[in-house]
Amino acid sequence: MSIPRRRMVPAYLATGGRSRPGTEGFERLTVLFAGRTEPPTGLEPEHHRLWDLLRPGALTVVEAAAHLRLPVSATIFLAADLVEAGCLHARAPIPRAQQTDRSVVERLLVGLRALR
Repeated sequence: MSIPRRRMVPAYLATGGRSRPGTEGFERLTVLFAGRTEPPTGLEPEHHRLWDLLRPGALTVVEAAAHLRLPVSATIFLAADLVEAGCLHARAPIPRAQQTDRSVVERLLVGLRALR
């Protein structure tokens, strides 16, 4: 049985001591994807880990946090920094589909049957 590796940097240090990310509007299901092909320069190792994770494809903030073993709140800070630097893009989560009104579907069915 292997013991999980302990993080070298505490999660609160990943935020740089800030209480709010520079970019607003990030949610747990915000979709993140790499915006450039070359690695960003001048960023902290945690930022590089997030960018490397997203190079192959898109992940939500919560998925990225799980892969990085960071709290979602700390991952939001990292993602906001990378979006501001132009290294990542963020897309709002896809909204849940609204439930279809049954009466509309029934009227549509009646109208289709009348076309026969």
